[in-house]
Amino acid sequence: MRIIPAIDIIDGKCVRLSKGDYNTKIIYNENPLEVAKSFEAHGIEYLHLVDLDGAKSSQIVNYKILEQIATQTKLKIDFGGGLKSDSDLKIAFESGANQITGGSIAVKNRKLFEKWIAEYGSDKIILGADANNEKVAVSGWLEDSNEDLIPFIQDYQSKGIQYVICTDIAKDGMLEGPSFDLYAKILAQASGIKLIASGGISTFDELPKLAELGCEGTIIGKAIYEGRISLKQLEKYIIM
Repeated sequence: MRIIPAIDIIDGKCVRLSKGDYNTKIIYNENPLEVAKSFEAHGIEYLHLVDLDGAKSSQIVNYKILEQIATQTKLKIDFGGGLKSDSDLKIAFESGANQITGGSIAVKNRKLFEKWIAEYGSDKIILGADANNEKVAVSGWLEDSNEDLIPFIQDYQSKGIQYVICTDIAKDGMLEGPSFDLYAKILAQASGIKLIASGGISTFDELPKLAELGCEGTIIGKAIYEGRISLKQLEKYIIM
């Protein structure tokens, strides 16, 4: 299972939120590049970079940080937050993203998101399916949609989507453990999907359980920043 640490950006700084609430912002580091380099130094190959300013606004905002990390590390970066147009996508890929994650756009402008899948290929486009009580949430989780989570994933699977990042918002940043039951349900009903678990990871012991369920990757955020899971532990897990 791939280990994918997260860096969330507000005002150019590395932050974490709880349950996607911008009022719970904690700044962990003023320098995201420094954080990315420390991940790379511990054998980590992947990074989940989220432009939280972009998620709230109508366009990509923190692409310069993406460019910095992409040019000064070898990390394979998936980038999300505020990708709402062809030009946003172009900027993200030109700034060094390996993959992009589309969440709100996949709900609000299906036609455009499907065009991206067809144009860039399903290895480049990740579906961000973030859920509140199994309903898809959008706009930096500031709104719920009427989309049921699993049919939403299945529908995009039929359009060629391979990778899905699923965050259970109730778990995000709470350090109470991930939604094992929800992930088991998705993997049973959307057969063959490459599911990346996100939200709530709090201890190292949860990682083998997610791998056992069949998750292709897991995104770890606050547990690293709060010292619940050390980079040394992750380094050993990667080598295993």
